[in-house]
Amino acid sequence: MENLNFINPLLHGIIPEELEKKALNISTKQLVVAGVGTLIAGAVLKKTGHKKAGAVVAGLALPILASAIYKKIQRKASEAQANADNSDAITEHA
Repeated sequence: MENLNFINPLLHGIIPEELEKKALNISTKQLVVAGVGTLIAGAVLKKTGHKKAGAVVAGLALPILASAIYKKIQRKASEAQANADNSDAITEHA
């Protein structure tokens, strides 16, 4: 039988935490600017007569803006969790 190790990346020693550290660190502000930029680029393309290309480019704006919102919510949740952990640690030692 063939070697099917390519199916599971964990078999090759790829750990999700390592992938997360290697991922691009794009700020929320940069994602919002990119999302708005794609909306503007799509509108310009549609106005110049490239309707299909404009639709494709403008269609990328929603996932980019959604990822910006997700990143903002995730950061706020992690900050709240860290604050809760710090307050628990302070009350336990007092």
